[in-house]
Amino acid sequence: MFIKVTDSEKSNNKGSSGELVHYLDKESRLFPDAKQEHWFNGNAIQIPSYVVKNAIDGNVAKLSKTEAKFFLINISPSQKEIEWLKQKHGELNKKIFKEYALKIMNEYARNFNRPGISSHKDLLWFAKLENHRYYSHKDGAVKNGEKKAGQLKEGEQMHIQIIVSRKDTRNKLKLSPMNKSGGRNKVHSRKMGEFNRSAFKQSGERVFDQMFGFDRPINQTYKYANVRKNGSVDQRLDLHKEISKQAPQAQLYEARQVDTSLLDILFMKADYDPLTSFKKKKRRRKSQSNDQNLTL
Repeated sequence: MFIKVTDSEKSNNKGSSGELVHYLDKESRLFPDAKQEHWFNGNAIQIPSYVVKNAIDGNVAKLSKTEAKFFLINISPSQKEIEWLKQKHGELNKKIFKEYALKIMNEYARNFNRPGISSHKDLLWFAKLENHRYYSHKDGAVKNGEKKAGQLKEGEQMHIQIIVSRKDTRNKLKLSPMNKSGGRNKVHSRKMGEFNRSAFKQSGERVFDQMFGFDRPINQTYKYANVRKNGSVDQRLDLHKEISKQAPQAQLYEARQVDTSLLDILFMKADYDPLTSFKKKKRRRKSQSNDQNLTL
């Protein structure tokens, strides 16, 4: 499950949301003969675009011209996850996926760890389900000349885009998911909340797995990828122990993605001692040297 929070990919979020709302209505214009997807939130399922724009633009009390007015959340399941939804719920898979988005907004609210913000009901947000994705100039296939920017991507591409206001539904509290203090700066956290984007992304996987009974291999989780990329030695060792408990031995070798770096050796084997290993190699070389002298 890919979940990303951004300032805004297609417009300046320090002004009106109109440009972004118009962009996210693109499938209605590009595929007029297909079944139309409407804006929705926890209160309604067919919200007109102008209502979305007016609500977001009107919920900006005491925000300066240089402050963000809204944020964009992208919820993109993998093709395996979409296929699982179809197997479990058939034609209702889109309806169920929208219910999942509502639960994600509950997680978004709780992640701020702020009194008065406990569920999606405390947030002003609007979501739109999209069925297609398009190649951009950043994609490798476009850079290699295999595809052109703007072409439809193959396979299942269902995902949900959510516009969420910077202010709560009462238009009083500022809530910024871009806050990086993690609660260390108490004054800043009182203003913006303690939002932890890594925890939010992990909660997306947890909610999906619990809601739909999806058996997610540990080496396909956000936690695994994040620890492999950014984790400390202790975090790598803890993850290795977790893999050892859950994964069959035959799959463990693949999950480790072995290379010869010291961190990966530590990741694979908790009792590895580089000093002991060095002494063994030194004794081995000395022994080989003595054998050569005896031969001569």
